[in-house]
Amino acid sequence: MEKEYFAHESSYIDEGCIIGKGTRIWHFSHVMPNSEMGENCNIGQNVVISPGVKLGNNVKIQNNVSVYTGVICEDDVFLGPSMVFTNVINPRSAVNRKNEYKTTLVKKGASIGANATVVCGITIGEFGFIGAGSVVTKDVRPYELIYGNPARHGGYMSEHGQKLQFDANNEAVCSESGFRYRMDNGIVSKITE
Repeated sequence: MEKEYFAHESSYIDEGCIIGKGTRIWHFSHVMPNSEMGENCNIGQNVVISPGVKLGNNVKIQNNVSVYTGVICEDDVFLGPSMVFTNVINPRSAVNRKNEYKTTLVKKGASIGANATVVCGITIGEFGFIGAGSVVTKDVRPYELIYGNPARHGGYMSEHGQKLQFDANNEAVCSESGFRYRMDNGIVSKITE
């Protein structure tokens, strides 16, 4: 059976991984066993997908990213160039902590900017937006924009990546798409009515 994905000849794909239709894997990347990726993903140059990693559909991973065991990325996630995940809170070279890997969940539509670092064991909410170079040490709410070191709240972003300005009724409109959003107790959701 012919594979339904593209892998550059310099990449290495271990047996026992699942790769969805239309996915592209570029130069010098390594997909390790028991990892899963959905359809239409784009895996950039020099990327490592570790065992047990789960990627949804349409995940875009830019160059020089290691996605370590314990990371789950839902559909439409963007991982910027050279961003970093961790999977152990207190690593020591002489202490084996493979049984202590923490789960990091990156929910649908979230974007993580270039050179950001995401400390393990947190959740980045739907359409969360992490600024380049940020150090993320705690959960990110849906549609929340955070940046800095340590990363801190900087507002909210629409599904199209536009900063949202909320009015007196706690509603905002995306300047690009026209989609409307509501904020209730600091939690943003898209108005679907």
